[in-house]
Amino acid sequence: MGKQKKIAVIQDISGFGRCSLTVALPVISAMKVQCCPVITSVFSNHTGYPQYFFDDYTDRMPFYIEKWKQLGLSFDGIYTGFLGSAEQIRIVQDFIRDFKRPETKVIIDPVMGDNGTAYITYTPQLCERMRGLAVQADLLTPNVTELCILTGTPYGNGRFTIKQYEEMAEALAVMGPERIVITGIRQGGYIANGIYQKNRPFRLCRAKSAGQCRCGTGDLFASIVAADAVNGVDFVKSVQKAAGFVKKCIVRSQELEIPLTDGVCFEEFLGQLR
Repeated sequence: MGKQKKIAVIQDISGFGRCSLTVALPVISAMKVQCCPVITSVFSNHTGYPQYFFDDYTDRMPFYIEKWKQLGLSFDGIYTGFLGSAEQIRIVQDFIRDFKRPETKVIIDPVMGDNGTAYITYTPQLCERMRGLAVQADLLTPNVTELCILTGTPYGNGRFTIKQYEEMAEALAVMGPERIVITGIRQGGYIANGIYQKNRPFRLCRAKSAGQCRCGTGDLFASIVAADAVNGVDFVKSVQKAAGFVKKCIVRSQELEIPLTDGVCFEEFLGQLR
């Protein structure tokens, strides 16, 4: 199989809009890790646009994955993003069971909602299924909304103390993940990431907010963290690198007057990722 690291990335692909696999593939590749996609669905462009083409690949995923099993493929990382149904979550759970080795890092970005609201597809039953997947993660990357959903905490106004963030992270860690980064914590004119590692102090890394929220920035952040995880990069340094890279891309996207729906122009800085 060779010595180069490999990550199986289980996500949808959007032809336009810079999110999911169209972010993960170039970013992970730039970080010298082979990105091996498992496509959950195909979009012409993401759903933030007024119209889009959509093709669900759920029923084809098992046949696709079966060929990988027959070939005896193995991966240093398994990274999941948005999953649209209970059946897709079940398929991912089976994938982890079949392909995870002791050294394989499982990175789960539990894409379930934002700004205090679950996405329309995420029924209470589907949220419960995502909790079942989250316990299989080595590294989990929820935003504040997803953290609340996973821990059963009322979102309220979305403002929590550092101690409360730590307690929610600990509640998740009891289920399985050893490393958790809580993304998008807003503190006035700052935005922070809460970093939890078992048996280490909880810490908050923050920086001045760079501008408006853009599509795909969560995918960009999680892809960098995933590649760093299999490359053995220190977790705190990885989170700081990912946050700094996303901020740089947001600033440049504003300079180029790129519409918010079009995501961030990470291509401008891709060569800086290592």
